[in-house]
Amino acid sequence: MENKLKLYGFNNLTKSLSFNIYDVCYAKTARSQQEYIAYVDEQYNSERITDIMTHVTEMIGAQVLSVSRQDYDPQGASATFLIADDTMIPAGGTETVAHLDKSHVTVHTYPEFHPDTSIATFRVDIDVATCGKITPLTALDYLIGSFDSDIITMDYRVRGFTRNLDGEKLFIDHDITSIQNYIDVKILDKYDAVDINVYQANMFHTKMLIKELDLQNYLFNTDVNELPPRRRLEITNALQREMIEIFSGRNVFGNG
Repeated sequence: MENKLKLYGFNNLTKSLSFNIYDVCYAKTARSQQEYIAYVDEQYNSERITDIMTHVTEMIGAQVLSVSRQDYDPQGASATFLIADDTMIPAGGTETVAHLDKSHVTVHTYPEFHPDTSIATFRVDIDVATCGKITPLTALDYLIGSFDSDIITMDYRVRGFTRNLDGEKLFIDHDITSIQNYIDVKILDKYDAVDINVYQANMFHTKMLIKELDLQNYLFNTDVNELPPRRRLEITNALQREMIEIFSGRNVFGNG
């Protein structure tokens, strides 16, 4: 994205990223489940997610024009940003500054729990759409690190076209073979990742599943040393089944 293209007029390409993370947890009792949901609801309230997404807009080189945010009862939060892109230089060399207010960021949180297995899940959905040369992919490392990301699903699409000075249509303005190109290798090493890409349509899909599961990190208000070995194995298996089904997008093990 650092190599500047000489364009005829504005860069009219629209780049959209849908970024979804899931944090999975074991909460032993109904009370613990409610306490877990209250905990993540407070940790990622509308003020916190606004701070995170404000930093994202700074990282991708945009500026915030307006923000709308809301917390919900009994749980969940949302934030919506209208953002502006950067300076555009039209043909002829006259320098002008234009704010393209068709760019936006939205984020929503969804805490919930399984009624039978004591497994609680916290989901965050983020959508970033930009119009111009900047791409939201540059903020992926920060987004992954801002949440406890056990499963990550990402969709990236480049739409429309712009033109170079010779009038040739450009349907994409940066090199990409996979969303993984924009994720730090140290982060990728922690996940199993699968791509489904349609290069002819500039559509890219990547989903990632955490490789190693340290049980203590998934126990809410419970110490792993308090659990007998058989129970530890049962909980680990239940967590893995939940993660695999979310990653697969279907009920692999039956009702879930």
